[in-house]
Amino acid sequence: MTTIRQRRVGKGTEAAEDQPSEETNVKPDGKILSDPTGGKLWNILSVTVGGIFAISLGLLTSVYVATLHENDLWFSNIKEVEREISFRTECGLYYSYYKQMIQAASIQQGLHGLVYDNKTESVRTINILERMNVYQEVFLSILYRILPIQQYLEPVYFYIYTLFGLQAVYVIALYVTSWLLSGTWLSGLLAACWYITNRVDTTRVEFTIPLRENWALPFFAVQIAAITYLLRTHLQPVQERLTLTAVFIATFLFSLTWQFNQFMMLIQALALFILDCLDMLPTAKVTWLYIIQISGLLLVCVLQFFNSMILGSLLISFNVSVLIARTIQKNLKKGGLLNRLGKLILHVLLVLCLTLLINKFIKKILNLESDEHIFKFLKAKFGFGATRDFDANLYLCEEAFGLLPLNTFSRLSSTLLFYAYGFVLFLLTVAAVIVAFRNLSGSNQVQLKEKMEEYTVTLKPDAAYSLVHTVLFGCLALSTMRMKYLWTSHMCVFASFGLCSTEVWKLILKCLHLYTSQRTQVIKYSIPIITLLYISFKFWPGIMDELSELREFYDPDTVELMNWIKSNTPNTAVFAGSMQLLAGVKLCTGRTLTNHPHYEDKNLRERTKQIYQIYAKRSPSDVYGILRSFGTDYVILEDSICYERRHSRGCRLRDLLDVANGHIMDGLGENEPDLKPSLYPRFCEEIKKNLPSYTIHFTRVFQNKTFHVYKLAKHK
Repeated sequence: MTTIRQRRVGKGTEAAEDQPSEETNVKPDGKILSDPTGGKLWNILSVTVGGIFAISLGLLTSVYVATLHENDLWFSNIKEVEREISFRTECGLYYSYYKQMIQAASIQQGLHGLVYDNKTESVRTINILERMNVYQEVFLSILYRILPIQQYLEPVYFYIYTLFGLQAVYVIALYVTSWLLSGTWLSGLLAACWYITNRVDTTRVEFTIPLRENWALPFFAVQIAAITYLLRTHLQPVQERLTLTAVFIATFLFSLTWQFNQFMMLIQALALFILDCLDMLPTAKVTWLYIIQISGLLLVCVLQFFNSMILGSLLISFNVSVLIARTIQKNLKKGGLLNRLGKLILHVLLVLCLTLLINKFIKKILNLESDEHIFKFLKAKFGFGATRDFDANLYLCEEAFGLLPLNTFSRLSSTLLFYAYGFVLFLLTVAAVIVAFRNLSGSNQVQLKEKMEEYTVTLKPDAAYSLVHTVLFGCLALSTMRMKYLWTSHMCVFASFGLCSTEVWKLILKCLHLYTSQRTQVIKYSIPIITLLYISFKFWPGIMDELSELREFYDPDTVELMNWIKSNTPNTAVFAGSMQLLAGVKLCTGRTLTNHPHYEDKNLRERTKQIYQIYAKRSPSDVYGILRSFGTDYVILEDSICYERRHSRGCRLRDLLDVANGHIMDGLGENEPDLKPSLYPRFCEEIKKNLPSYTIHFTRVFQNKTFHVYKLAKHK
């Protein structure tokens, strides 16, 4: 197993913009005063200083995570095979296509090898560009080949530095979003600092570099920044068109780089739908965003050779349903409170029914079953019946797909982030409820407006979107730990915006009858500055200690296995084993695989379940027949799976296989009444005894403390 060990040897104050909504240059009679030259120069200086801080913090974050990666693995000193092994599980699979493109005789040949790939899944030819989101690897490999950098930079460094560079884009996008929401770059500075000090919960890029989310989330952050700007009032037509273009490009790149894009954008579409129904966003802009989501996804679908999973996504069905429902239901936003509520309930039901009907129809036409494991997992996760489905249980038993651990909140609280977030969330939720009620009841008429002018609660469209966005993605993170990175990064933006927002402090001071413009400005700047000073003094020493801690990559057993495969097996050999290990086998040795970790294909899931019978209670002849049906020449058994202790009983891989096969699980504990004892012992244990019934089919050709490799006999 891969471990990290200590190295044994060494190796040689603030300018700010006022809120755009502040009417600082308006006379009591409503006439606008001319903006003095000094004010313009101050604004230019403020934007310049804020921009410099944004770029600087982005670059510092990039250098920070790159240094952590180097310090953890001693990446510059280890061998090439060790570098490749450090790209664990699916990360290694994705990187292998970048390596394949780099090593191809030409770009055309490399692309042909991806479109007609017969090494990722044995006895099958698949289109990698259709199946997986690897266009980023293709683009980077082409860029590396055509740029004059081969003599100065190794391919692996070009790859990882690009990912670390995207972290700079990520942080700058978060900074700008917070700045746009609050009107001061101090908010962006606080958001970026919170992102860095909460790194454990905001990113995992330094140890899972090629993971799809590390490509996609920076573009998602850019998209949110562009949407935040789009939702501002009084935009010029040119500004609006340019912003919509930016939203489309960011949406397209986000969709192109991550297979889970459709689920994230579905949540975003739900946020837009909720706000549109409550009349808190301009309908025209919401419509454009729906269309952008659909068109971006369809463009990706074309690039992925009409990937059916995209066409059958709930996002496309939902957005189309909303647009159809709007044309059917006229005057949706007219009438009194009860009238509006009735129309709204009918509208929601209509959209829901249309979504299910359209989605069911598309899946029926395309015979689509690629995403059924996700819905089985969700059904079991939220308690709609137990399941023996192997794929669903595989997800349920992984910690990453479990509930968000409570210690996450203690870490976020130590930087004051969670306290600030909770404070801002409560205030804006109350404001949103009041505004939504006022919109639905039609109480924002002129006479009532004049009567309640001093106490009216307002919520700008961009702030309303940010509120619903953070609530929905917070629910996702609480239910599925792996998705917390979508929430925690926006948490930094939302909390910093609230602390630096004139509207938030104005609302509080008005409720306490303490409001003055000067007092609001003092609090708006003093609270964030005090928070920044606290974060700096408390966490700067820890960050310095972290950067000075030196470790190195250490996994001799896997290195020995990969070197043996390269030296002792033919290039055409087919290997079977666990998904995670086989991704490394492909990357390090280029051998053909029977299965791999990219799980979004029904045939592959069935194949993986069959291959995993090597850890079940099956006869040697059954296992041999299964392996040979996939063209297997060698099978790799791992003691860490065969004798697994990481998971509790019921969640070990061998337990999942036993239950799926109808067999009683090993060890003390209860079993379901209809499970029966197996007629055969566990294959991965029994094969090591070299009994005749096993040696007739399998010959051990390699062994170390972790791995056992058996060659399959080729019977006529």
